Amino acid sequence: MEFIEHQLLELIARVYDAMGWPGVVLLMAIESASIPLPSELVMPLSGWMLIQAKGLSVWYTLLAGFYGALGNLLGSLAAYWAGAWGGRPLLEKYGGYVLITHSDLDRADRWFAKYGSWAVFLSRMMPVVRTFISFPAGVVRMPLVRFSILTFAGSFPWSLGLAYGGYVLGENWEALRRV
Repeated sequence: MEFIEHQLLELIARVYDAMGWPGVVLLMAIESASIPLPSELVMPLSGWMLIQAKGLSVWYTLLAGFYGALGNLLGSLAAYWAGAWGGRPLLEKYGGYVLITHSDLDRADRWFAKYGSWAVFLSRMMPVVRTFISFPAGVVRMPLVRFSILTFAGSFPWSLGLAYGGYVLGENWEALRRV
């Protein structure tokens, strides 16, 4: 596990060295498209490497939060469209193999109609769940504009908090990782 973590940290550092702020957007888009690249590494390193290590003001964490949320939105749109284009037909045809019935899909439609907005917004601030809510939102065809606004609004505080944590912790990252 430590080897994988080290490799991910090295990848993130190289992307930031090569791209700067667009790297934050790229890495967060990858994470939000359901590819395992944890925002819990991406955003704190942005606060440390792109702000604190360069001697910039803590106010730049707002910029990091914005870029993190933008990347999250872009990656989430990819997962949303995958759900919207192919998710329902795939689940209707093969869902039985993973114990998803047509009545389960109908129930999910009703649940999303009632709670979907809150689910999308709040899940953006929760580890793991935040990455996977986009696909079902696409499957039930949540209105795209609402999905986009809620995704950005929920992703911004998450990204901001992690970037701020990285800014404050700075070079103490290795000591904290060991603990």
